[in-house]
Amino acid sequence: MDRSAELQYPVVGVVGAGVMGVGVAQSLAQSGHDVVLVDVSEAALARARMGIRNGLRAVTLFGSAEDKKRAGDPKAVLERVAFTTDYGRLAGADFVVENVTEKWDIKREVYARLEGVCRPEIIFAADTSAISITRIGSVTKRPSQVVGMHFMNPVPLKPMVEVIRGFHTSPETLGAAKRFLAEMGKTCVVVEDAPGFVSNRVLMLTINEAIFLVQDQVASAADVDRIFKGCFEHKMGPLETADLIGLDTILYSIEVLYESFNDDKYRPCPLLKKMVDAGLHGRKSGRGFYTYE
Repeated sequence: MDRSAELQYPVVGVVGAGVMGVGVAQSLAQSGHDVVLVDVSEAALARARMGIRNGLRAVTLFGSAEDKKRAGDPKAVLERVAFTTDYGRLAGADFVVENVTEKWDIKREVYARLEGVCRPEIIFAADTSAISITRIGSVTKRPSQVVGMHFMNPVPLKPMVEVIRGFHTSPETLGAAKRFLAEMGKTCVVVEDAPGFVSNRVLMLTINEAIFLVQDQVASAADVDRIFKGCFEHKMGPLETADLIGLDTILYSIEVLYESFNDDKYRPCPLLKKMVDAGLHGRKSGRGFYTYE
């Protein structure tokens, strides 16, 4: 069913076609939005197209009845996504969600490019795990229109989003962010801008400490996860979660926390660094703490 006439933000730009960008693009297309998905290479976009196909299959297999109803026809959903390397295609976007890697130099360059093509009234939502929303806003000409929007993985199956208010984020922008997420069928909790926000300030410490336990041979990865699932009824253990997020993303996030707080409790585990250097990034590389087909 075509919902475009009902939407306040019918065309959404999504920058970055990695795991999170693919999930955001899929979720938007499922909710009736037209999506312009931008990345730097055709190879990345080809992987994104396959990722959305696989994501739609996952909703069919594992989603709730409401998830499946919202997803609709997979072919029609995929047709709502335009895959491009041309930032100029974002000139027609009504809202922009940025999902590039957690490296400041790359993010800063992306926002300079967005400023050059997006209309002055457009809101930029930064989907980041730990980087300051205030800092991101400072490199734009519209800091009051920059908001944090921390989606959880897998995006189409997660109903809640952590929304972050930067120093200059206006009440109007927060209201628009809530309406935008409601159009996606999601709710949110608004928190203040601090490194790691709420979710990752706690989660990254937990994952990092779990990796130290494996490094120190206190327990195997499987046994660490079994304790969290069996004793605390978590759906996934911390190391399964790390593989799902991506160990490279985990490392970037912990490094941001370490740099921001100058506190040794955020010191990245040497085993995590070693695994990232070895290319063991988790599910997306086929191997992390576990091996995937």
